[in-house]
Amino acid sequence: MTAGGPILVVDTATTRAVIALGTPKGLLLEQRSWVAGYRHGEELLVRLEALLRDRAVSPADLGGLVVGTGPGAFTGLRVGIATVKGLAHALALPLVGIATGHALIDAAAAATGRSPDAIVLLQPAGLADRVLSRSGEPPRILPGGMEPELDHSGAQADTLVAVDLDGRAPLDATALGETARDGLATALLAVGAARLAAGDADDLARLVPEYVTLPRGVRAALADSGVELSGGTTRR
Repeated sequence: MTAGGPILVVDTATTRAVIALGTPKGLLLEQRSWVAGYRHGEELLVRLEALLRDRAVSPADLGGLVVGTGPGAFTGLRVGIATVKGLAHALALPLVGIATGHALIDAAAAATGRSPDAIVLLQPAGLADRVLSRSGEPPRILPGGMEPELDHSGAQADTLVAVDLDGRAPLDATALGETARDGLATALLAVGAARLAAGDADDLARLVPEYVTLPRGVRAALADSGVELSGGTTRR
């Protein structure tokens, strides 16, 4: 670890994986993204190594890590968070986990000039359900067939933003979702850099993802072990 070294950002909560490098003051140096599908385990480390190599940054030069914790699907979050935790442990780096949903809300607010409190974020939770996130609130499952309640009164009427929901949300909401995802690395870096500067790193053992969909076998195992399941999320 290098004090004052660059910060590495990783998010694998959506269908597009995002990696980035930034300064300790939160300035984005470079971001890269790709459609990950189910290939996170094959591609993430390779792409991280390429980013560091192209920027002439060695792992030992890094000053900290930031990772998005979801909501998101099982495979991507598991691989992304496990990879970053492994790097944090091996390199003795401080790690900050940030809710991807809240970072997407911040990115949408920055792009539209709206208050984060006026952004309503939708993401998929399986084939029919969706997960709804609002600033300052935990995400919740919106069952299939239900639509979010939006406040259209006042100067700060709710703005709907949808990520990975083509065909399952209004076109203007999905367009805003793409805009928000373009700003995801910047939003994660801003919060992460501030927390790292304040010495507010996470305990690796306590940092857990926010899953919205789990493989059937994992759901059964969690239920058998006494973990409460609500919709598509796990409660710990």
